[in-house]
Amino acid sequence: QLQACGGGLVRPGGSLRLSCAVSGDASDDYGAGWFRQAPGKEREFVAAIRWADRHTRYADSVKGRSTISRDNANNMVYLYMGSLRPEDTAVYYCAVTPRTLNIGSYSRESIYTYWGQGTQVTVSS
Repeated sequence: QLQACGGGLVRPGGSLRLSCAVSGDASDDYGAGWFRQAPGKEREFVAAIRWADRHTRYADSVKGRSTISRDNANNMVYLYMGSLRPEDTAVYYCAVTPRTLNIGSYSRESIYTYWGQGTQVTVSS
């Protein structure tokens, strides 16, 4: 249903764009989010977008240097991250939900129905 890609090794200060291909039943869903899990830590919210109005929400740790977007025609969700830091190193997961909620709710893992397999992002010199 979801296929995430675009991760890799990036130097501090660099940027990358993660992509998530949405297919099947998941393509009818109404909101998407990106989460990440660093080694030894719990998975955490990164960013979300609500289809209806493209309203977005970001974690404080990435706000101002990240952009989440969606390409409806091609059923893709993107996460651009700039000014990358070593603490951004993690496995990044995309997720979609059929629920249209208050934008603040999209930071909760429990609302998401479909999850991608994750893509590794390593920020290191």
